[in-house]
Amino acid sequence: MNSFKINRLIRVFFLMAGSLGTAFSQNVTGTVLDNSNAKEEAIIGATVYWLGTKVATQTDIEGKFTIPRTKSGRLIISFVGYKSDTLTITNETELKVYLKSENQLQEVVVKSGSTAIDRMSPIQTEIITSKALAKAACCNLSESFETNASVSVSYTDAVTGSKQIQLLGLAGTYVQTNAENIPAIRGLATTFGLNYIPGTWVQSIDVGKGAGSVVSGYESMTGQINVELQKPDLAEKVYLNTYVNSLGRGEVNLNLAKILKPKTGKPKWSVGLLTHGSTLQTSIDNNHDNFYDLPKYTQLNFINRWKYESDKMMAQFGVKFLHEDRLGGQITKNPLALDNTIYKFTNTTNRVELFSKTAKLYQNKPYRGLGLILNGVIHDSRSEFGFRPYNGRQNSMYGNLIYQDIIGNTNHTYKTGVSIIYDNYHETFADTLLARTEVAPGAFFEYTYKYLDKITAVAGARADFHNLYGTIFTPRLHVLYNVNPDNAIRLSAGKGFRTPNPLAEYFGNLVSSRTVKFIDKIKPEISWNYGLSYTRHFGKSSFILDLYHTNFVNQLIADTEHPQFLYFYNSDGSINSKQNYANSAQIELNLVPISRLEFKIAYRYTDVYQTLGKPNNQAVTVRKMFIPRDRVLFNVGYALPYDKWKWDFTLQYNGTRRVPNLSPNYQHTSYETMPIQYAPAFININAQVSRSFRRWDIYLGGENLNNFTQKDPIVTPDTPFGSRFDAGSAWGPVVGRMIYFGTRYKLGGRI
Repeated sequence: MNSFKINRLIRVFFLMAGSLGTAFSQNVTGTVLDNSNAKEEAIIGATVYWLGTKVATQTDIEGKFTIPRTKSGRLIISFVGYKSDTLTITNETELKVYLKSENQLQEVVVKSGSTAIDRMSPIQTEIITSKALAKAACCNLSESFETNASVSVSYTDAVTGSKQIQLLGLAGTYVQTNAENIPAIRGLATTFGLNYIPGTWVQSIDVGKGAGSVVSGYESMTGQINVELQKPDLAEKVYLNTYVNSLGRGEVNLNLAKILKPKTGKPKWSVGLLTHGSTLQTSIDNNHDNFYDLPKYTQLNFINRWKYESDKMMAQFGVKFLHEDRLGGQITKNPLALDNTIYKFTNTTNRVELFSKTAKLYQNKPYRGLGLILNGVIHDSRSEFGFRPYNGRQNSMYGNLIYQDIIGNTNHTYKTGVSIIYDNYHETFADTLLARTEVAPGAFFEYTYKYLDKITAVAGARADFHNLYGTIFTPRLHVLYNVNPDNAIRLSAGKGFRTPNPLAEYFGNLVSSRTVKFIDKIKPEISWNYGLSYTRHFGKSSFILDLYHTNFVNQLIADTEHPQFLYFYNSDGSINSKQNYANSAQIELNLVPISRLEFKIAYRYTDVYQTLGKPNNQAVTVRKMFIPRDRVLFNVGYALPYDKWKWDFTLQYNGTRRVPNLSPNYQHTSYETMPIQYAPAFININAQVSRSFRRWDIYLGGENLNNFTQKDPIVTPDTPFGSRFDAGSAWGPVVGRMIYFGTRYKLGGRI
């Protein structure tokens, strides 16, 4: 979790991973802004500290901070590229501070970037701000990473419209994805969950690499993504977004927020409503294979949330509801078919979620905190794959009680607590039944040591007592060493554990004639992740080098080497588990050469291998399929003064990747002699231009402007009930160029 938002999140309502404590009458709060260009803009990551003490904090994504009051009466605010400001504080509790650029020319101003690295967190964490999200259409979470170098998104097949992310060379199932630190995309939601969080709901996204904090659980294996949603006491009173694209997709998002002001006294209650409606009803078949390139769909989605804030407690609770229908498959009857049967894919999902977050506040001891998070989910999904039905139901509950305090002084802090997670799954596909109930109560302890501004070390461990798999011990370590204010080195190591959901996670492979076979009784996946990161800041620019290695003690293998079968088995036993690993190396350069001009160029290399062969009692190590070895991202953005006009251009190079051999005459007999096939490299080009008015924004953009598509993404589309039909091996874009247009309207300003 990024420390830019630690104090703000605590003031909002809850205490959790890296964020416990609060500030009240004994605290000083404020906002740090830049208004040198006649428009107020929050300064992210400004350092705020008391002169002559070690009590310090940083501003969050809104430029806000909270710092405990000390005997020192002089408060210093500083940020690279700005003149530091020293304030004499007496009885003030709420400040508004404007920093001035070090450059004396008024028209030359250093602006906060669209992305930032959390300088205080020992976990390598990138913060994607609302400014970065506005660089693309960002209609949902899956489209929020278009300009991000670390996370890539792709379709899983050519029919369902399901998407998945990749981080450190592995699928998003190995990333713990939370919404405001509540588990969000897990279990059956891994199939379409990236489409369930609209982009207009998102305030910021934290992308942490490597095993995360033990406070959040044991499921983080390659990283943590935490999505911060719009807050009811901070959002616009009315925010309306409309979107339409050349494929026929349309969206309307309406966000409402209100502070409930009492007749007397300070307001304590606020309420927010986030709504989303989207649909696509166009029959798109640009490759003329008589299959919908994208499924028709309709989605209705909303969140109603309430917040209470007083001197003694913070609380937030609410309800989420989602309904979605999808229709894909053949568009018309095949003329060669003997009857009127056509292959259809359908899906109906209903999801209801209740959540609450409560924090007890210690006014005289701001370093102490106690928080409780509760969450309950009912997820129901029903699908048809031709004649094969799929029904899945998940009932889940989550609770996390967290306590934070110091040991002697604030150089030694700890978090401890207990948690419980309950999952009940019931899935059927054709004649396959998967059902289980998991209950895993656990306890955790995490100790943080700080030495001046040089070293921050976080050592944590948790023990969970699983009803099916026994005791799970999860140790993790993160170290941040600041060589100097501009150079930082991070080290990390940690264990991850998760129970896979094969049908939901490989949903796209069900759009085929493959017979699903489970060779083993599926076991939990267990991994160790090790990381090294180096960050160099120079002015508003930065250079980042990341090296990560993930080794699996046990991994679920989804074997699609046989064209007519989908095998699931564990990597342990007769398979050498040491040959299931992922290496990831990334170099990223972010440049801000002049005001309002940003460049990003990044190269990522992944080396991911699996050992296959259990169906034939063999052990052959090969490169994992559908993972590109090389990826290059180039992004440039420029804005005129006052952000009246903004331009963004993004180019992505996606390298070659191994794909299944689906040629008509291929018969798989041995893993040792199987021919290896690779998909070609390709480039995607996206661009957007936007114009801002006082209340309105309008934007026009395009995706896949070079119009690249995968040739023949579906095998034998003319005979979808034949033995070789397969639509689950998509590796590139299925549809071509897409142009979009949208508007954003804000009414009433901030409340």
